[in-house]
Amino acid sequence: MKEVVSGSGIPKSSLPFSPAIRAGGFVFLAGQASVDDKGTIVSDTFEGEMRRSLENVGRILEAAGLAFADVVQVRGYVRDPADLPKYNEVYREFFSEPYPARTTLTCCLPETLRFEVEVVAYDPR
Repeated sequence: MKEVVSGSGIPKSSLPFSPAIRAGGFVFLAGQASVDDKGTIVSDTFEGEMRRSLENVGRILEAAGLAFADVVQVRGYVRDPADLPKYNEVYREFFSEPYPARTTLTCCLPETLRFEVEVVAYDPR
């Protein structure tokens, strides 16, 4: 059985996807970018966009009754390879040892985005 995670503070989107789905003891979060509560992209420095994206992840995790410590996998998408050292620096602000499994791709994000992240969290309940 699967269940949509919902709650206040989760950014809205007009696109056809759920912010997160709980299934089989895991919570799968959709990709999160630097958007405000209405889903409008907020451009900033790479670090600012990454922090806002991860803050959005934190809101969704909280709505699911979870925290960053429950994250078991992270997939990060970075537009510019030159931002990878900053990526690791900001990453450590949100995740600590034992770190989740992680994949990081440099890829063709839209011109309006420098960063996007998706995570999978384990719900021990």
